[in-house]
Amino acid sequence: MDNYPPVDRDPAPEWYGRLRVRTEDLGPADWLTRRAPGYGDFGTVAGVAAPGFAAYARVLHPASLSEQPVRWAAVAAASGRSVAPVTNWHELIGADPYYQNLSEYGLPGVWDEHPAEGPTPPDVARALLPVLARHTRTPERCWFGLWNGYGRWDFDTVPSFLTPERDEVLLGGTLSDAVSPVSLDEFAELPDLWWPEDRAWCLGGDVDLVSTYIGGSQELISDLLAASDLEAYPVAPGDRVG
Repeated sequence: MDNYPPVDRDPAPEWYGRLRVRTEDLGPADWLTRRAPGYGDFGTVAGVAAPGFAAYARVLHPASLSEQPVRWAAVAAASGRSVAPVTNWHELIGADPYYQNLSEYGLPGVWDEHPAEGPTPPDVARALLPVLARHTRTPERCWFGLWNGYGRWDFDTVPSFLTPERDEVLLGGTLSDAVSPVSLDEFAELPDLWWPEDRAWCLGGDVDLVSTYIGGSQELISDLLAASDLEAYPVAPGDRVG
């Protein structure tokens, strides 16, 4: 018997920041729901973003020191380790996979907070926006998926679309609106999924990850890897995520 008390949630909003919550016609997300078995499985790069792109990148969420961002490469250098495209954070810091349960963590003078776990952090999202905008013809018409399980808002009555192991609420707006949920409050999650109307790329994050994954053209991925304000690595669609 379930003895847990119900969690109070706010009613589903009509607008999530400047993103309109779609309550009918989820057609723009149909392409994300049609996945053949083994093609974009849960726990893989293409499962978090979307299958079928020419190239993929993993963008790392930074750790922090006194609330300032710290790159994984800096943590690796201070720890005598290295970062590979598929390195997990717990491997980098020499902890077990459930590092969140550590009572003591960090490295004095290097980092004191783990990378943000969940969808793309706002500062990372802001750095991504100009790069992504250069690689779509439709930056003013974009679509977004927000996992309906984050818990603060009651999206149970709002139609959702299914991606591997996740039910997503469909949102619509411009690319620049992707960061607008922070206007609700500083803890509001950004959308997990972003894609433009022309489907030139797809960005994916997840509640359990400390990385954001992006599929797109070779040119887009090259731009992401070269961006000085992002820490990104090339990955393959079947690589495991972390």
